[in-house]
Amino acid sequence: MIEWNVDPIMFTVGPLSPRWYGVMFALAFYLSFIVMKKIFLAEQKDLRQLDSLTIYMIAGTVLGARFGHVLFYEPEIVLQNPLDLIAVWKGGLASHGGALGIITGLWLFHKKYKGYSMIWLLDRLAIVAALSGMCIRIGNLMNSEIIGKATDVSWAFWFQRVDTVEPVWRHPTQIYEALLCLAVFVWLWSLYKKGVAQQHPGRLIGAFLVVIFAGRFIIEFLKEHQVDFEASLPIDMGQILSIPFVIAGVYFIWRSSRTQLA
Repeated sequence: MIEWNVDPIMFTVGPLSPRWYGVMFALAFYLSFIVMKKIFLAEQKDLRQLDSLTIYMIAGTVLGARFGHVLFYEPEIVLQNPLDLIAVWKGGLASHGGALGIITGLWLFHKKYKGYSMIWLLDRLAIVAALSGMCIRIGNLMNSEIIGKATDVSWAFWFQRVDTVEPVWRHPTQIYEALLCLAVFVWLWSLYKKGVAQQHPGRLIGAFLVVIFAGRFIIEFLKEHQVDFEASLPIDMGQILSIPFVIAGVYFIWRSSRTQLA
């Protein structure tokens, strides 16, 4: 069992106090850019357009994640102070909202650059989305947030910044999701290298949606409620929001089986 008491701030030098979560978020975008650059070079795409795509993805991810958290988990924020809807620096980011933000960003990029179909973009962004998810969940771990329920498993964590009065050994659900995302990234990257994205458009995004969000649905059973109102729901909000993504993934997989290319 592990006693976890990591300071969310990495270090402080004068006015500079970088936080683990922000650094992991930045690392997610950096690694995504590196992988997408390999894809653009392999498929002879214009790297200048990758720069534009990166800007769309950063804006879509951050704003979508913030909007998603506020609308799905704390809608009262809008009534109290509407400007807090975009206050990403105050924390509160939802992965489901981030996914919707990414899709919106891809659609805007697709409308501006006609040489990219939505399926082409979705298949390839699915690869880096899994990699980014791993980084962000590690950031959650460093923040001691999105914690699991009490357990007696041998790898349980005591999040001392959360359970300050007495030890409560919990599932490290951040690590569970990070490992899931890493496994999906490796799997999707191997499928891409085998030409699956070219031969079966929609297969990669379908696989991503089904595995990531079905896994998220299962792991949610091990998590503490994110907000109080979830206690009155039959399943958590995260599970409710995961269902449409799984259904969409099944559709994309079915679609890809009917659009095999030579």
